[in-house]
Amino acid sequence: MKTAIRLMAVATGLLAAQVAAAQAPAGSTGQCKDSTYTTTATKQGACKGHQGVKEWYAAEAPAAAKTAPATPAPVAAPGPMAAPTATSPKVATPSPGPAAAPPPKASSPAAKAAATPQAAGGGPGMVWVNTDSNVYHCYGTTYYGKTKQGSYMSEADAKAKGAHPDHGKPCTK
Repeated sequence: MKTAIRLMAVATGLLAAQVAAAQAPAGSTGQCKDSTYTTTATKQGACKGHQGVKEWYAAEAPAAAKTAPATPAPVAAPGPMAAPTATSPKVATPSPGPAAAPPPKASSPAAKAAATPQAAGGGPGMVWVNTDSNVYHCYGTTYYGKTKQGSYMSEADAKAKGAHPDHGKPCTK
């Protein structure tokens, strides 16, 4: 009799865990300690301001998620004996390997400029004039098209407007 009661208690616990995981909103990747849900792609900083991450559902890296099929596989109705599917929520499973280190933080202005997308336009024969500092940058250099304020023009036009080359190095000699 004791064995039957213990088995029923274990089955009830498993069912409760499955129901709790099934109640997470669609698209959520984790639950915060204050019982709110997050949809961020990475665990780092996901529950900032919500006392941290309580449970993480997402198991795949964001790069791997892009290669997933466009239509999800059919999901079986949850039940006490339902088999797990590829789209069923994950319940605290250990990861197979060490976590990937976060990318290094850009500490120098040059590193930040390298990470900034280049403004549309420009190309060989054009310079980027930073309108705040009145400095122009040559094609292929670190700050070319990447300062907050600026525009593309020919080097001759930049000089005519009073702009000077970055670090005193003109693009043409």
